[in-house]
Amino acid sequence: MSDVDLLTDPTPEHAMLRETVRRFTESEIEPQAERHDETGTLNVALMRRCGELGLLGLTIPAADGGAGMDAVAAVIAHHEMAKSDPGFTLAYLAHYLLFVNNFYNASTPEQRERILPQVLSGEWVGAMGMTEPGAGTDVLGMKATAQRKGDVYILNGAKTFITNGYEAQCVLTYAKVDGKVTAFVIERDFSGFSTGNPIKKMGMRASTMCELNFENCEVPVANRLGEEGGGITCMMRNLEIERMCLAAMSLGIADRCLRIMVAYAQQRHAFGKPIAEFGQIQKYIGDSYALCEASRALVYREAAKVGPGSRNRLGTDAAKLFVAPAAKQIADNAMQVLGGYGYTNEYKVERFLRDAKLNEIGGGTLESHQKNITRDLTR
Repeated sequence: MSDVDLLTDPTPEHAMLRETVRRFTESEIEPQAERHDETGTLNVALMRRCGELGLLGLTIPAADGGAGMDAVAAVIAHHEMAKSDPGFTLAYLAHYLLFVNNFYNASTPEQRERILPQVLSGEWVGAMGMTEPGAGTDVLGMKATAQRKGDVYILNGAKTFITNGYEAQCVLTYAKVDGKVTAFVIERDFSGFSTGNPIKKMGMRASTMCELNFENCEVPVANRLGEEGGGITCMMRNLEIERMCLAAMSLGIADRCLRIMVAYAQQRHAFGKPIAEFGQIQKYIGDSYALCEASRALVYREAAKVGPGSRNRLGTDAAKLFVAPAAKQIADNAMQVLGGYGYTNEYKVERFLRDAKLNEIGGGTLESHQKNITRDLTR
């Protein structure tokens, strides 16, 4: 086994997982990707298939119905799926990481018993509500509030740009209780909870996005995650694996676009020879390959350092900061190699280019990663 294999598939279980996800992606995700991008709809049935395959609880202990694997396993799943459908993969990330993984690490045994089976199976779609109309990266600037009244909290406020919000049966959200950020699980039928219509967007269209509204929403005390004021810990604990998997999605986009441009450059002829023999095309391909391999090394090296009991903010910020722009550049390079064909949807490059942009914004902007890295290095 080569050094690269040991980096990306450190155990036989990781290699087996990759093969399972790769087959699933080729047979079931790839055929539906174009349709859901065009309609801007989430394939809920496909999310349930992920549940049947055990992909919605990769990092949840086996004793609680999960696969008992690690952050590298989560990275593998996102990497492989994103080669075909980054939009659906984003919905998968929002369900599995932003809800299931986050919920598990903050919940009580009673809460897990009540909610975990439905989200591990995909019967319920999950989401996370953090961003507000007036507070994105500035999490502490959130305006949503919750006030306890007996056995319930009365929650008021709004969240926006929420992936899976339109379909979600449960949402992990944050609000301030006496000025302290606190985490709650909101269920679809709670009084005072509603969602807006899907928000139209540039890319990642196979995942929906909408606004969540809380108007005197009654949330049982039993649906508070952790203690009052413990929301920041809940939030920050999950950010690192989220950023690793967003970087892995970018790597999937990069791998697919490189593959498309190499194949096209071999098949397309101009002036009597394949365009792969022209120096300008070789620059696009060579630069893209180098960026892909650097991205792969960074993503898998840093993923191995992420876990519930360890912190790796510096590495995860660096991975997403590097790989997200690299993927966008590689998608753009592919479009340039394909010329007019790249600008049509026949070769899918235009979809991957649209999708790639989101990872420079979502899950932390590039600027937030630059700030975090500088802060950590100068401490």
